[in-house]
Amino acid sequence: MKGLRTSILSCLCLLVFIAEAGGLLAADVSPWKSSNNALVVDAYEMNAIDWQALLKDQRVAAFISKASDGLPESFSCEGAHRGDTFAHCKTMWRKYAVSRELYTSRRMIARQNGLLWGAYHVGRPGNPIDQANHFLDYATPDADDLMILDIEGIDHDRFMSLEDAQIFVGHIRARTGRYPILYTNHDTARYIAAYRRDYSVLARLPLWYARYKPDIRKVFPLGNWQNYFLWQFSSASNCSKRRCPYRVPGTLTDIDVNVAAMSKEELRRAWPQGGLLRAAEPDPPLILAKIEFGSVPLEAPQTDPIVTSSISPDRR
Repeated sequence: MKGLRTSILSCLCLLVFIAEAGGLLAADVSPWKSSNNALVVDAYEMNAIDWQALLKDQRVAAFISKASDGLPESFSCEGAHRGDTFAHCKTMWRKYAVSRELYTSRRMIARQNGLLWGAYHVGRPGNPIDQANHFLDYATPDADDLMILDIEGIDHDRFMSLEDAQIFVGHIRARTGRYPILYTNHDTARYIAAYRRDYSVLARLPLWYARYKPDIRKVFPLGNWQNYFLWQFSSASNCSKRRCPYRVPGTLTDIDVNVAAMSKEELRRAWPQGGLLRAAEPDPPLILAKIEFGSVPLEAPQTDPIVTSSISPDRR
C-alpha cells in the first residue's frame, strides 16, 4: 500500500510539473492576449494617431517613434543635390521640418501622459559615425529614453552593414554612456547569433524582435538572446480591417504593435537599457562552408543555411 501511495504521489507530482511547464510555455503563445504583458506602440511620421483614443488603452506603456533615417540630408539646395532639382530639394526640406516637428510634439504628448519614450534610427549604407551623430541630433534622447538601431536585413546596398552597425552603436555608447538596443527580424537575428564572435557587440544588445507569428517557443534561446526585450507581433503585414492580432484604439491597421515580456511596472524599471547582455556559452560552431546571402558572399554553418529576408515594407 505504501508503494502504491508513493507511485500515486509521484504521478501527481509529474502531472503538476507538466502543467506548470505547459503554462510557462503557453505564455510564449500570443502573449499580447494576457493583460499582464505591457504593450508598446511604434510609429513613423505617416501613421495617423488619435491620442485621446490611444491613451484610453491602459495596457499601452510606451511609445517609440522613428527618428532619423540614414545619413543627414543637405538642404542648402545649392548646386547638385544628389541629382534632385531645386524644387524637390525644397520639398524634402519641408518634409524633414514637418517630421521633426511631429516627432517633438508626439514626445511631449507621450511624456505628459505617462508613457515611456523611445526613438529608432534606420541604418543605411554610409558613414556610421555620421549616422550616429544624425540620430542623436534628431532624437535628442534623455537618459530615460530608449535608443534603437533598426537593421532591416542583410543587404549592403539597402541597409547598414553589420560591421558599420557595430561602429554605430559604439559611437552612441561613446557619446551617451549607453548602448542602443537592436531591432531586427528573425533571419538577421539568427545570422548575428551564429556569428556572435564576429559581431560581439551587436550580438549582446537587447533584442527588439520582429516576427509576425503567434508562437516563437522554438526560437529562443538564440545565441546570447535568452528572450526578446520587445516583440513586434503586429503590423500592416498581418493586420487588416477583418482580422488583427491586437487593435490599439486611435490607430489604423498600419500601426506597429509590440509586446514586452513583462508587466508595465517591470518595463518601466527596465526601459532605458544601455548595457550589454551576458555572452552565451558555448561558442558558435566552426565555419564549414560559404553560401550566398543575397548578393553578398558570406560564410555560414553548413548545417544551418540562412535565407535572405528583410522586414515588411510597412517599416519606413
